[in-house]
Amino acid sequence: MKIPKTTKRYCPYCKKITEQKIKLVSTGGKRGTLTRGSKSRARKRGLSRGIGNKGRYSKPAVSKFKRKTKTTKKTNIMYTCQVCKKSKYQKKGKRTGKILQE
Repeated sequence: MKIPKTTKRYCPYCKKITEQKIKLVSTGGKRGTLTRGSKSRARKRGLSRGIGNKGRYSKPAVSKFKRKTKTTKKTNIMYTCQVCKKSKYQKKGKRTGKILQE
């Protein structure tokens, strides 16, 4: 999908239609490995050591049911006003394989 580098749209800060620069931003950060309730945190605490049934800590880290199924990610677009230089983050993403800026 092709999107332009600049476009004319309404700026809520200037309160008028201005030329705005388009920038693609990532959809968000990844979760940390040591979050509460994670397996790696429990393993670091030593909950998977010893003899006998390990319960939920005995399984591998990623099972085949938890693998990612979606092939593309949604893209988020940031609009920056050329007049006041303020940015507006638009969270309407389209699911496309590749986005090219022209």
